[in-house]
Amino acid sequence: MLAGPGLFGGLFELKGFKNPVLVSSMDGVGTKLRLAVTLDSYDSVGMDIVNHSVNDILTCGAAPLFFLDYIAMGRLMPEKVKAVVKGLSTACQQVGCALIGGETAEMPGLYSGEDFDLVGTIIGAVEKDHIIDGRNIVPGDIMLGLASSGLHTNGYSLARKVLGESKQALDTFYPDIGQTLGQALLIPHRCYFKEIQPLLPLIKGLAHITGGGFPGNVPRIMPEGVTARFDTSSWAVPPIFKLIQQKGGIKRDEMYHVFNMGIGMVIIASADNARGIVQELPESKIIGKITRMDGCSRVILD
Repeated sequence: MLAGPGLFGGLFELKGFKNPVLVSSMDGVGTKLRLAVTLDSYDSVGMDIVNHSVNDILTCGAAPLFFLDYIAMGRLMPEKVKAVVKGLSTACQQVGCALIGGETAEMPGLYSGEDFDLVGTIIGAVEKDHIIDGRNIVPGDIMLGLASSGLHTNGYSLARKVLGESKQALDTFYPDIGQTLGQALLIPHRCYFKEIQPLLPLIKGLAHITGGGFPGNVPRIMPEGVTARFDTSSWAVPPIFKLIQQKGGIKRDEMYHVFNMGIGMVIIASADNARGIVQELPESKIIGKITRMDGCSRVILD
């Protein structure tokens, strides 16, 4: 980063690459922000948007370079902005990413009360011959899963509808989840960069399980002619998801379409490399395999 705040544009000098390809992503925190407002807790949502964005570009094999944020409020609330930026900067520091700039907008005509929006843009880079795009995935490859920290940043509209979003509802303690509902729902989106980066040469494909769940995200990194077959009994679904399903009477298939169900990142590798990944990253577990496509199903959840 070549300049501090004040200029009309952020300056970043790209170093350390021979033939870099820039990788970008933009996303927002979504309706999880409503819970942050109710509980007056803002630093975690700053971490959410950075970690989400880092994970997205990681699926291409990219390392984060710099991040920009956009915060919009009806009335500028400096202490709340400070808390959000604290979360942003903490998450950026953890992965060596420069928080290079952003925009803070005050728009009383669009946002009422304490409502606000938080959006982030990340730029990363990967060597051109190291890009991960899933094109080499074949039947017989193994799928490994890394646990999520909770809902991450998706499915909150349904969760709020089912569980409630009042202060009273969020302060309710649930013995099965070991904390209040608000604490469980505001756990920051987990970042997988440090764990996965050293293993990238062993990996054929990465799927960040966000909005759309398994059926909506895994096919994005698979070539034609193959199916991802998951053994859903191979991991324990966290209690928060069971609570949502029970309270809302939600069907199993819809849960896997909306939520990550306890798996935040799917790794696809050859059988030999999968064994090496499990040795290097014992937390990872085999959760399925790639098969030849039979019919029209791209994802099967056994």
